[in-house]
Amino acid sequence: MGKTRRKYTREFKLSVIRELESGISISELARKNNIHPALPSRWKKEYYEDPNRSFSGNGNIYKLEARNAELERLVGQLYAEKEFLKKAIANLERIKEEETRLVKRRLDA
Repeated sequence: MGKTRRKYTREFKLSVIRELESGISISELARKNNIHPALPSRWKKEYYEDPNRSFSGNGNIYKLEARNAELERLVGQLYAEKEFLKKAIANLERIKEEETRLVKRRLDA
């Protein structure tokens, strides 16, 4: 049977980084937390590259970017609809004015 991939929470990873920065050796930290010795250094590097987006878990970054792209597309669509409606209203007002002029001419004649 294959091994199950372990998942670590953001809080756990941050606590490991804090312990690493406090001066505990990587090997001791790995034994204490039952993790591979390469993980603390990798987590620390990832955290310092972008603290806000690190450890978002299970593709949440991509989900947020996809949601943002969808909202931007929707804004563009709404803008196009608004412009279309502006033109339609302007055309209707022009037609109404022409009809009003025609009715006035018939009444005057």
